[in-house]
Amino acid sequence: MDKFLKTLSELNGVSGSETSVRNFLSERAKPYADEIKIDSMGNIIVFKRGLDSSKTLLVTANMDEPGFIISKITDKGYLKFKQVGNVDPRKIISKKVVVGSGVKGVIGMKAIHLQTRAERENVVKADKLFIDIGAEDKESAEKRVKIGDYAAFDTDALVIDGRIKGKALDRSGCCAALMDVLEGKYPYDVYACFLAQSEVGSRGAKIIAHSVNADAVLSITSADTTDMYGKTVSGTKLDGGTIINYADKNVIADKELTAFMSDEAEKTGIKVQKKPLTDFASDAGALQYNAGGVRCISAAVPCRYSHSPVSIMSLGDVSNTAAYVRLFLNKIGEML
Repeated sequence: MDKFLKTLSELNGVSGSETSVRNFLSERAKPYADEIKIDSMGNIIVFKRGLDSSKTLLVTANMDEPGFIISKITDKGYLKFKQVGNVDPRKIISKKVVVGSGVKGVIGMKAIHLQTRAERENVVKADKLFIDIGAEDKESAEKRVKIGDYAAFDTDALVIDGRIKGKALDRSGCCAALMDVLEGKYPYDVYACFLAQSEVGSRGAKIIAHSVNADAVLSITSADTTDMYGKTVSGTKLDGGTIINYADKNVIADKELTAFMSDEAEKTGIKVQKKPLTDFASDAGALQYNAGGVRCISAAVPCRYSHSPVSIMSLGDVSNTAAYVRLFLNKIGEML
């Protein structure tokens, strides 16, 4: 699990440019799949035939990450960029990135001693930042980078004391949990889908909602923890177990199925944390429109500092989430 997560974290898969991640995941999934295909959006659709084909279950995890796309090369050779997905500009200043096919760079801004008082006192906006690849001028930069190239954070992953530090862990942890689940055999037919372009409006999920007909859906996502803020903020934490999401901006989870899974997890000793309302929009919101409407629930891997150059995640929480998904695949048929 730790080697898989480290490799996956270090691969670059900005929304719309997930090729390296997709190739890695599809190769790893092949031994466990009865069928596997890539659709026009770039989703990986893995089918596992169950002992009974009277019901079909769908489990998803997104494989993309937020990042940047090059929008302009200045006369001095700096790269201007647009954000792809949601990235807080305050987190990215002076951070290393890799552009296109491997060009290294760093995100820069005007030095503090050159800023006006207004610039110093206000939160920096992304359009004031640039990527410096060490080019002498525009002509030099254009030999290495072109407009439309993607840029991702350049972060080495590190596993220590049962936790992993690295970029894109919010998608990597979800994909690792789903990949772990693929090794098993289940009562009913299973579609396991690794979703493309989740960070830019759940686009991959919208395609899957119309191409895979399921009786129930479990969306694996991630959720920010609040344990680093002390006792002043209550909520979720690392090593606390899978987070059961009751609702987010786009979906209200099926109440009956959520309660059933919560009870079954408690019976089997799977650690869970409960979060009544999350302030993000998961893929579950798109998946619920499957075949005119499908019963949908969500489970999240706890993550610190998601959508940033460096996140932290517990390996135990990833394994725990995989156990929760296996429980869903083995038991949810009783409720359908």
